[in-house]
Amino acid sequence: MARHGGGRGWYGKVVGAALGVTVLAVGASVWTAQADSVGGASPKVSASATPGNDAKPVDVSIVHASDAGARGVNITIDDGPDPAWTPQVLDLLRESGVKATFCMTGLQAQAHPDLVKDVVAAGHRLCDHSVSHDTGMDKKSEAYQSKEILDAERMITEASGGVRPMYYRAPGGAFTPYSRKLAASRGMRPLGWNVDTKDFERPGTDAIVATVQRELPNGPTILFHDAGGDRTQTVEALRQVLPWLKEQGYAFGFPVR
Repeated sequence: MARHGGGRGWYGKVVGAALGVTVLAVGASVWTAQADSVGGASPKVSASATPGNDAKPVDVSIVHASDAGARGVNITIDDGPDPAWTPQVLDLLRESGVKATFCMTGLQAQAHPDLVKDVVAAGHRLCDHSVSHDTGMDKKSEAYQSKEILDAERMITEASGGVRPMYYRAPGGAFTPYSRKLAASRGMRPLGWNVDTKDFERPGTDAIVATVQRELPNGPTILFHDAGGDRTQTVEALRQVLPWLKEQGYAFGFPVR
């Protein structure tokens, strides 16, 4: 699973404008998944967390399985919402009768609250994808990780009108034992992926579809993007992939919590 670093300058521009910080571009590197055991002290929830501490803790391990069973697949959509692409993705999902998990950044959710509400109203689930999509956050301090995760949780929840994210997906898979434990303590199951379509690189619609068909035996969770650049290829790939999955006898579900 590759870190998503190349060609993502769009995030640096957004973060720089909104937060006055510089985001370092992170090159592609292999995501080495953290071990399932998590040590250290329990994370402390800062004042930036979503108001109300009634979240039920969930498992800290990175989930891939689908609640639709052995022939289930999970469609996950990252980096939005985006006014150009999210509505098109929502239309395709609606036409196919498919529910998905949208992994949103805090900045995008805050900028487009109506789209967050549209996602929720359509029956999809929300996932915390950090505030600024810093794929190097696993190299940063625990205080920094906490702020990225908890501020995004708050921003997404406020944008949705009170619906909290059910998962946490680290940008580029940059999980740490601390970030996983913190997210799980807030009721957000750490979420991985099995099929990286690499649609953010715009390899062509045929290549995206072929990647899904080739890598699906690796597991049920498929990664697409609805922001971060021109997602024309992603939309067309979904138009082809969703009916193909149905033809192959797959059912659509959500990641297990």
